Amino acid sequence: MPKILGVIPARYNSSRLPGKALIDIGGKSMIQRVYEQALKAQKVDAVVVATDDQRIASHVESFGGQVVLTRADHLNGTTRCAEVAEKMQHDFQVAINIQGDEPFIDPAQIDLIATLFDDPQTQIATLVKQIEVPAQIFDEKEAKVVFSQAMEAIYFSRSPIPYLHNQPKGKWFELQPYFKHLGIYGFQMPILIEAAAMPPTPLELAESLEQIRWLERFTIKIAISQTDTLAIDTPDDLTKIQAYL
Repeated sequence: MPKILGVIPARYNSSRLPGKALIDIGGKSMIQRVYEQALKAQKVDAVVVATDDQRIASHVESFGGQVVLTRADHLNGTTRCAEVAEKMQHDFQVAINIQGDEPFIDPAQIDLIATLFDDPQTQIATLVKQIEVPAQIFDEKEAKVVFSQAMEAIYFSRSPIPYLHNQPKGKWFELQPYFKHLGIYGFQMPILIEAAAMPPTPLELAESLEQIRWLERFTIKIAISQTDTLAIDTPDDLTKIQAYL
């Protein structure tokens, strides 16, 4: 079995919620909650927080977490994780990019991703969940995904996919299962490094979805999660999490 590293990319300067990694959620910081949930995953051999911010690094070390300091010029969490992969690829074969703003991520979701790497041919893996609210099919904030019977991604889009020809849109939800993408990824270490170095592609830029870039070169394996995720991006999102505490 491959050795698997969980990587939680974290930055301080979030445009919509500055300092959100350190925001208190029921007596613990956001990043501590994510870290502790990730540690519960049975198939992950180690978990690190990847950050360029000393405030975050010091805080993580204060509760006993492991930190990898990265450059400050990363454009997104993927390239930050890739820097960690460059440093640690001799000790681990797989990296799972765990979002740093999902304080109640289910450890079973991390294990579900990890299980896909039992197949040594798996290059990239991610999760989807069946959409349960009809309006989400047409919500451009939700990335939808279609995948093959072999459980490999075919395309990701902010538009409703698949399009049901000759069917009224009001019936699409009852006629066809639709799936949304959950923002957790696993990579073979060399694939992560290569994917992060790829230039943006026209389709990626059109949809504003970075995973389309990887799909143009690699195979992305899909697993269906029964659990949703709750990301904290805005002050309003903080009010939604009270039900989880």
